[in-house]
Amino acid sequence: MARVLKAATASAVVTTSLSGPGGEGTRLRGSKAGPEANAVNGRGTVRLCLPRPVRDGGETRGRTSPVKTQAEALGSASILLRTLEGLFPRLQTPVPTVRTFSMSLSSHQVAGPVWNLGRLNHVAVAVPDLEKAKAFYKNVLGAQVGETVPLPEHGVSVVFVNLGNTKMELLHPLGNDSPIAGFLQKNKAGGMHHICIEVDNINAAVMDLKEKKIRILSEEAKIGAHGKPVIFLHPKDCGGVLVELEQV
Repeated sequence: MARVLKAATASAVVTTSLSGPGGEGTRLRGSKAGPEANAVNGRGTVRLCLPRPVRDGGETRGRTSPVKTQAEALGSASILLRTLEGLFPRLQTPVPTVRTFSMSLSSHQVAGPVWNLGRLNHVAVAVPDLEKAKAFYKNVLGAQVGETVPLPEHGVSVVFVNLGNTKMELLHPLGNDSPIAGFLQKNKAGGMHHICIEVDNINAAVMDLKEKKIRILSEEAKIGAHGKPVIFLHPKDCGGVLVELEQV
């Protein structure tokens, strides 16, 4: 805020320039015509009385209050200026506001192993009597039924039934530690055991599923009935269904 004060004994002129936002200013002036000061800020005018010194008989008297010296006149003008500053707070130099913007940057996520789920390969059904089940699908339903294939590493004997768009896998216990034996103890008449879905990269699937906290029933892929690597996913992590993934 710039201030210019001028005082003259004859005219008692007081001028001030108050710089504000947008270049607005305030000017106070008292002229010979009268002891009035105008304060203008673009919104209105405030008139105040300023003492104009006159001489009468060797003494200096003001119309409103006695002013004996030029220094006292300047002091009165300074008080008026401070009063006007309180009347027009908008003319004060604004304090710049610094706004802090916080940006939440999402951390770059590295893509996991790439693998794709394929078509349904087969639906596996556990049966208590493998020969009887083969005869049903072949002789009664007229399906193409394959030969029995023993898989001692999995503890089962399997027979595939070709249904055109997919296959059925008939499972029967093989050995004393067969997982199918336990299933049949709970389901005497047999029933659906698992579904098998093809994948294009079973090793990548294993890595990705472990990262996603999906339990796998073996430490690594094993060779399945089709001579290809397979893994089994825990049914509690798959909606109650035992899911087999097979490499194609």
